Amino acid sequence: MKSLLIGLLLVCPTVMAVCYDGVTQTTPTARFTVNSDGTVSDSVTGLMWQTCSYGQRYDLTTNSCLNSIVKVNWQEALRAAVNDRTASYKDWQVPNNKELASILEHSCVTPSINEAVFFGNKSENYWTSTSGIADKTAAWVYTFDRGLNSLHAKTSFVYLRLVRYEK
Repeated sequence: MKSLLIGLLLVCPTVMAVCYDGVTQTTPTARFTVNSDGTVSDSVTGLMWQTCSYGQRYDLTTNSCLNSIVKVNWQEALRAAVNDRTASYKDWQVPNNKELASILEHSCVTPSINEAVFFGNKSENYWTSTSGIADKTAAWVYTFDRGLNSLHAKTSFVYLRLVRYEK
């Protein structure tokens, strides 16, 4: 069985999320509007997300993300948000802990995100803007492998997905 799995990974390196029947979806596709400008609107939270991870660009023709995802440290993430102009918006920000948690799909793992809505995902850590309380040199991240959060040094290189308030 182990060799079969390794063989499948070699033949098909892009592995889709594993989702479990019987577990209620936390981010059903109907909750989101996928916009043609590379953004996703969340009708529950009023937040607008970038369709792709930071460093990528949404391509409407292929309905996919182009370019490579970029890992950044926490300070670079904050700067990236200030300078980002996706869909001509100028108010992008690094999501806080609660905002990033709102797009976790708890019925899926590897990655634990709704892949019908969000593209260019990595099953790894993504920054939040939330600093640690006891240790200000660390900030919270969520791993989209299993949807768990933890503190990481702000000097760590981590993935990023930006958000803005739509309403």
